[in-house]
Amino acid sequence: MINRMQVNERMSRIVEHNGTVYFAGIVSDDKTLDIKGQAARAFEIAEERFKEAGVTKDTLLRAEIFLKDIYRDFADFNSVYDAWVSTTPPARACVEANMASEGTLVEIIFTGVKA
Repeated sequence: MINRMQVNERMSRIVEHNGTVYFAGIVSDDKTLDIKGQAARAFEIAEERFKEAGVTKDTLLRAEIFLKDIYRDFADFNSVYDAWVSTTPPARACVEANMASEGTLVEIIFTGVKA
């Protein structure tokens, strides 16, 4: 069985199958923030979605991180990530990518397991 949450006409923000939970890309809802601010806000939104789906930072399997400018923002993003991530961190990838909106500096996709 597949369980979909936060569904709209384009996507499901959360999809669960056999205890594995897939989260759609999470971005800050405030594009005026710098990379540290956008990262912190994306993590806040992520934690709200984790709670809804029954996932915790400790049960994350994977984090896929997309930075608009990896050379400019990698160190500052990592300073926020390192303070946020569990002591049992997920597998991780971090790449540079164009974003769907000009003001978006970071987008993060998580996969986790129900706690």
